[in-house]
Amino acid sequence: MRWRLRALSVLGAGLRMPSGARGRALQDGLSGTGGTAPAPDRHRPSPGRGRGDTVRAWTELFRVSALFSVPGDALAGAAAVGRSPGRGTALAIGASLCLYEAGMALNDWADREEDAVDRPHRPIPSGRISPPAALGAAGALTAAGLALAARAGRPALAVATGLAATVWAYDLHLKHTKAGPAAMAAARTLDLLLGATASVAAGARGGAAVRRSAPVVPGAVDNVAAPAHPARGPLTALPAALVLGAHTYGVTAVSRHEAQGGSTAVPLAVLATTAGLGAAVLTAGRAARTRAPEPGACGLAATGPGEHRATRPHRLTPTDLLLTAFTPTDLLLTAFTGAYLRTAGPPLLHAALNPSPPLTQRAVGGGIRAMIPLQAALATRAGAPGSGLAVMALVPLARSLARKVSPT
Repeated sequence: MRWRLRALSVLGAGLRMPSGARGRALQDGLSGTGGTAPAPDRHRPSPGRGRGDTVRAWTELFRVSALFSVPGDALAGAAAVGRSPGRGTALAIGASLCLYEAGMALNDWADREEDAVDRPHRPIPSGRISPPAALGAAGALTAAGLALAARAGRPALAVATGLAATVWAYDLHLKHTKAGPAAMAAARTLDLLLGATASVAAGARGGAAVRRSAPVVPGAVDNVAAPAHPARGPLTALPAALVLGAHTYGVTAVSRHEAQGGSTAVPLAVLATTAGLGAAVLTAGRAARTRAPEPGACGLAATGPGEHRATRPHRLTPTDLLLTAFTPTDLLLTAFTGAYLRTAGPPLLHAALNPSPPLTQRAVGGGIRAMIPLQAALATRAGAPGSGLAVMALVPLARSLARKVSPT
């Protein structure tokens, strides 16, 4: 009998809730509120974290899946000024990549306290990357980007300096103001102009790269090589840069609601803007190729320098009209523009119908990926379908990597 009483007393002591901090922790755990005994965080660093986990953390900080949206800026800029990609374009791409990644690192450093509440899984609030390391990476990448731009010439360095200043101003202050989307749009606009400026500077140093040999014409005064394109300055690329900037403005406006959601009007407005940009690219591209007549058009045939003789106007057949309306370049431009609308449009529509944080984040990711076909369309519109195809080749890489590392 005595051993039964002792067993009951031990059982009763075990059923009594302990007092103090341990008691409150156990109560919180049972009630599901967390308290002082939070659930294990799979993102919290552990002493045994290896090199693979460190690499994963830095790829998340840099959003490497979004990197593929950067090279197309320089390629579209070079096409807009009539230059083939060369040394200057390559330097512009390198500078853009460095400044883009600097902005990513600086963004997370500036938002580390906010991310600790809204996005605790990110590398800095989860403890996988320290704030000083992120800030140091931002500074080093900015210096590297400016150094690469300087090698392309002083004009390119001036544009890159403005781009770097815009990136730092956005991350440190302008992001949470009404000027945030405009600042981000200005950054993308400057990035395309950087590619145009660097390509023009490189072409001016080695003019043979942008010239083609002209046939010797009997009786001609000068038979030197004629330029393949009229001289174009970097500001020629401004219309294309503004198109890309307008798209960036819309993506940034949507991204301001990706943590809390709740906005229907913004995705709808950006969806309408996206449709308008696609139509503008198609219309402008077709008009640019039909504006100037070819030699011998309009009933005139070239016979020599400054001479034309009248010819019988050629009657266009339905086949001629069809081939004129749908050239290979036109088909590529239509395909690239359609890919742009297909990539950006549906996620924006879903976010407008259900403005939840996951769908809003998906709309932001779609907008980032849509920059690639938009850049390809801009390059093709400027008469560089080869550059457009090269840019579009980045789409599968960006899509596969986006499944592993979120671009937002």
